[in-house]
Amino acid sequence: MQSSNPDPELESVRERYDRRVARDLRYSLLNPAALLMYQERQRAMIRLFARIGLTELNCVELVEVGSGDGGNLLELLRMGCAPDRLSGIELLPERHAAARARLPTSVRLSLGDAVVASVEEASCDIVLASTVFSSLLDNTFQQRLADTMWRWVKPGGGVLWYDFTVDNPRNADVRGVPLKRIRALFPNGRVQAQRVTLAPPIARRVTAVHPSLYTLFNTVPLLRTHVLAWIAKD
Repeated sequence: MQSSNPDPELESVRERYDRRVARDLRYSLLNPAALLMYQERQRAMIRLFARIGLTELNCVELVEVGSGDGGNLLELLRMGCAPDRLSGIELLPERHAAARARLPTSVRLSLGDAVVASVEEASCDIVLASTVFSSLLDNTFQQRLADTMWRWVKPGGGVLWYDFTVDNPRNADVRGVPLKRIRALFPNGRVQAQRVTLAPPIARRVTAVHPSLYTLFNTVPLLRTHVLAWIAKD
């Protein structure tokens, strides 16, 4: 579902994505640095699920905001989520089409503004947002989206968050979302967070020497640029 009067921030998001390279090979899993970042995040997510008592995912109702080309939903299917319990909402038609081509038809995908999406209140065990809010530069729209996501979460569920915390001086189309801002966006949530992901420029440089250096450099917390968080609703 899409509003007849879209928020100006959504038009800005579309323009920012249009300025990006259509296919940036730095983020291909054929790139060792990208693969290691992906695998690290995957391991951290599995540990997080264990901490919050999610030992099986086949009964979890999950919706992803900004589901992109379906990569995260595909990952969750491999972890054991049931396809008919997964949903994704994507703003950009080309990314939505790519997701539809790669995911089972029983995964529910919709195109448009998540703020006005047809998701029932308190219907989701998990609402996933992965590198979404760093692309939203308007604070008011960020809060509207966070409030919408929070309404979808069942008591006992939560928001699963992955995003970077520091600004990228080479990319004015994104900005970091520090932990303090996450807490402000979800003031009624209990936030468990951990720093993950070796800074991508460093990761690319050191893995070009040898992939094992990713793990070595990633032992330094200050070199990790992203946060993986569980924002629980009581």
